[in-house]
Amino acid sequence: MSSPHVSADSLQIRTIGHNDTPIWGMSNAERVRRMVTGAAKSGQIVADGYVLATNLAYVFDPVLLRLSLEKPGTVFTIGDELVVGHILKDADPKSVRDIAGVAITDLGQGTKIYNKQLRKLEAPFVRKLDPTSRHAIERESYFGAYKGVTDALTKYLWPELALILTRIAAQLKMTPNMVTGLGAMLCIAATLLFAHGQYWTGMACGFTFMVFDTVDGKLARCTITSSKWGNIFDHGIDLMHPPFWWYAWGVGLAVHGLALSTVSFVAIMVVIVAGYILQRLIEGAFIKDFDMDIHVWRRFDSQFRLVTARRNPNMALLFFSVLLQRPDWGLIGLAWWTGISLIVHAVRLAQAYRVRAAGGKIISWLAQAA
Repeated sequence: MSSPHVSADSLQIRTIGHNDTPIWGMSNAERVRRMVTGAAKSGQIVADGYVLATNLAYVFDPVLLRLSLEKPGTVFTIGDELVVGHILKDADPKSVRDIAGVAITDLGQGTKIYNKQLRKLEAPFVRKLDPTSRHAIERESYFGAYKGVTDALTKYLWPELALILTRIAAQLKMTPNMVTGLGAMLCIAATLLFAHGQYWTGMACGFTFMVFDTVDGKLARCTITSSKWGNIFDHGIDLMHPPFWWYAWGVGLAVHGLALSTVSFVAIMVVIVAGYILQRLIEGAFIKDFDMDIHVWRRFDSQFRLVTARRNPNMALLFFSVLLQRPDWGLIGLAWWTGISLIVHAVRLAQAYRVRAAGGKIISWLAQAA
């Protein structure tokens, strides 16, 4: 959902130049306005006596705007040319190196920055926007919005497909919530199909929903149209549906003459559901106590996130079980992998508490490498 229009003046934005080339279906000036409006909603505002100066010749990673707003006097440049900066009102943004008291980071040097929100360390994208570079910039901003630490399917299997769908959605002026709504219908359809033993059709719906789950987030980040309700809608579906999928999968086994005994089925579901809930609680405890995601603590944690017992890796496991014509093995394997993943997460949380108790600091390996 997009926010109501707020003028650049009221947001204390000073733009340099003019640019008619659209990016993700909007002008570069509108993109900057949306970024500043979104930052203001999270408490990041321009300081009194300052302005946020932006060069409309360039499209830049939103992380640069957030970093600029964190501290007045923060400026990012390409050589001597300002890209974005939090500068005094009476300063000349075209002569940024002549302004006293500014901290300049030249992005032309390939400086890498740790993006806590997207859990990755990389050089933020900055590109000059013109008709010949627009598609390349949209591609770069799309991949710039990708989380650096996520599951293997999201990271490696469908980024290109999701890019195409994100571009189509932007051209059709679809909101992220529209994409989430379509995905929710596919999610429900997959649940019903699994329960009736129609695993291939159910997986087609399920995998399409999983791709849409990538598209809605990228659409929100690329078009700067995130909203509180959209986050609740999207993350609420993500959190709630997996146990229903696995239960429906177990019910559908009867159609193929592979039904598990009542005792086995109950035991498997207890492991899967309890393991899923406990693992998410462990992840929440890590965020609460250490102010970061458990999967960015050490390199091992980031690598384990590729395959940990979340929906997407679990679906890959079930996919191969259907290929082998033994969907019952898939559910049993899912229970085992959930238990193993739970143990790994519990051990990592305990190790973090032990490090802190010994006086050590819990710092992301990505931040340390910055």
